[in-house]
Amino acid sequence: MKKYKESLKTILDRLHLSIRKNNLKNSKQREFILKAIYEDGGHLSPEDIFAIIKKTYKNTSISSIYRILSFLEKEGFVKSLEVDKTGKRYEIASGLHHDHIICVECGKIEEFCNEEIENLQIEVTNSYDSKLVGHDMLLYVVCKNCLKRQK
Repeated sequence: MKKYKESLKTILDRLHLSIRKNNLKNSKQREFILKAIYEDGGHLSPEDIFAIIKKTYKNTSISSIYRILSFLEKEGFVKSLEVDKTGKRYEIASGLHHDHIICVECGKIEEFCNEEIENLQIEVTNSYDSKLVGHDMLLYVVCKNCLKRQK
């Protein structure tokens, strides 16, 4: 399964347009953050991103990461996922639709697609004389590795 609808270059080109549209200065930090999430495949916390970015961009701060993530989410470049009380995780917004299974013990996040579930959601919205325009499904589980450790 292809992970993203767009290449990193296309996303960065859109970012540059958005920066101009918002009359902001060009910042390599925004690019580094998008690149880190894109290359990782997503589900990174701001702290994870900070650790990655700090290696290349020495002058970064965690507050800058949070501020930039807020901008990137507002502009539709990233989506956040609230998995637990530890805070948000981020992924590229241009990815193909998928849902998430989250382990409540170890925090591992798995992505899945299920055509039957997608069709059922459309049926349900149709039964309410509505049109489905989007959804996020989060399934909270105890994963098989954590179940083994519990025994």
